Amino acid sequence: MSKYAGEEVLVVPRALLDEVGMFEGIRTEGLEAAVARLLNPANHFFMDRAAAEEDPSHKQLIPYCIFRCGDRILHYTRGKSGGESRLHAKISVGVGGHVNPVDTGGGRTGPAAYHAAVTREIEEELDLPEEHEHRIIALLNDESNPVGQVHLGIVHLVDLKSDAVASREDALSDLGFTPLADLNGPWFERLETWSQFCIRHLSDSVR
Repeated sequence: MSKYAGEEVLVVPRALLDEVGMFEGIRTEGLEAAVARLLNPANHFFMDRAAAEEDPSHKQLIPYCIFRCGDRILHYTRGKSGGESRLHAKISVGVGGHVNPVDTGGGRTGPAAYHAAVTREIEEELDLPEEHEHRIIALLNDESNPVGQVHLGIVHLVDLKSDAVASREDALSDLGFTPLADLNGPWFERLETWSQFCIRHLSDSVR
């Protein structure tokens, strides 16, 4: 049996990304229009994850949520119980995961299903001290490695008033907040690639 146990994940054809405008790294230009295309139910569908992980002709849509408290960013180390073995032991600043058919409950489709997935992933992985709002700040694409070639990140930023955040999953270990300047400095090489892109983008944004 596949290690993904028959999981189905939301994907878009790579051709759609080509139409929207292929890019490498972070993209903020035309963000609203690009996200609208990606989340249009006519442009995406569910696919067996085992097949999707080996199929660069499709991109799995991944909410990638960054939590900020003042000038500090939440980070964690990816443990072995996480779903993506190729990222183990890397430091990440992104919380999130795949969009699954369960997120379409109640007849949700398109953006409604996607945002239900964002909320579900956050609630599964973190115990937060307060109500929170997440806003989309960028798209993220990395063709330099096999993981990136089959995933497309939608980057969310969540501003918190309190840093009293706890992990609800073993896959998120060593949870803590570190100043953005340190993550963009001495910590940088320890970050997974997607986190490196996001930290550079946030650092450039506050200059």
